[in-house]
Amino acid sequence: MQALPLGLYIHLPWCERKCPYCDFNSHEARHIPEMDYVDALLLDLQADLALASDRTISTLFIGGGTPSLFSAQAISRLLTGIGSIIELSDALEATMEANPGSAEADKFAEFRAAGINRLSLGVQSFDDTCLQALGRVHNSDQAVAAIEYARAAGFGSFNIDLMHGLPGQSIETANRDLRTALAFAPPHLSWYQLTIEPNTVFHKRPPLLPVEDALADIQETGEQLLAAAGYGQYEVSAYSRPGYGCLHNLNYWSFGDYLGIGAGAHGKVSFADGRIQRYAKKRQPEEYMAASPGSFTASRHHLTAPDITGEFMLNALRLNGGFDLALFSARTGQDPAILEDRVRHFQRLGLLELEGEPRAQPHARRIRASALGRRFLDSIVAGFFPD
Repeated sequence: MQALPLGLYIHLPWCERKCPYCDFNSHEARHIPEMDYVDALLLDLQADLALASDRTISTLFIGGGTPSLFSAQAISRLLTGIGSIIELSDALEATMEANPGSAEADKFAEFRAAGINRLSLGVQSFDDTCLQALGRVHNSDQAVAAIEYARAAGFGSFNIDLMHGLPGQSIETANRDLRTALAFAPPHLSWYQLTIEPNTVFHKRPPLLPVEDALADIQETGEQLLAAAGYGQYEVSAYSRPGYGCLHNLNYWSFGDYLGIGAGAHGKVSFADGRIQRYAKKRQPEEYMAASPGSFTASRHHLTAPDITGEFMLNALRLNGGFDLALFSARTGQDPAILEDRVRHFQRLGLLELEGEPRAQPHARRIRASALGRRFLDSIVAGFFPD
């Protein structure tokens, strides 16, 4: 199997306050032992170096939690340390999630100087009532200010993270949120529906959400607004201006490889003999930081051949453009012919589209979900996993 692109995910697990919809590995903290944690991250990366197989890191993503709670000095030390351990691409995309709170926004220029060149701003809504219902610690004025700070700090590439289908939200207020975001002409928008996840406060005490018909109308009218403003939808919840797709996430969706460091971080690596391994790091920050070198990993397993097929489809069918059969073969090491029966089945149902001439260039043929299929992705993907 040919060497795949390699990304690096870094998890900073602390936040100011846990949101009631959040099921991420995040922990409220008044004091963050940031330098001790950076030390642990670098030891963790050093231990994972063998998994990189001399590859260069092409994308880096710092998620959380709220990474922007860390000082610029800690982020600078982290990035410098990473660069001393593993080679970073000259064209590295280095993304960090940030909250719009004023304390974090004031640091944006310092984060840019430290080497971060892309921000993902967790705005979620520009409506104060919705923000309160979501348990967010910022308000709409701070959300606006954060966008202006990001641009003033020199971030030519940034994302506004926006949710819809919020408690008490109407079609009109959802569209107003989207229009407000579009008025700033962000290079990238993540726009997705709030979902209620297990082990969250909202799961225990469900809020009153818009009904299904209203959710469908929000989705339809929102997609029209985005298209009219020049944003292409390239993934289920990702919209961008040309040239501003998130390369790190595109690597995930194309079944590329990535190392994961930090409490609860996940990684996926492929080996020359065709094996594919997934692994996860210890979840609790205290346990993670107390780990001895080489013992940060909590679990690891190799995917079976059927699971490789299913996981590839789980990711690649999220892309509006789908994938060609050559990519499937390169990323899984499997013969694309194993997909044929199931692809034909979903094609007959109008859920998948198969493009290209089978005889001329069979591996150049392209599979993607139809407009109808994108509404039933979970059902389609389930068909490619073992029973």
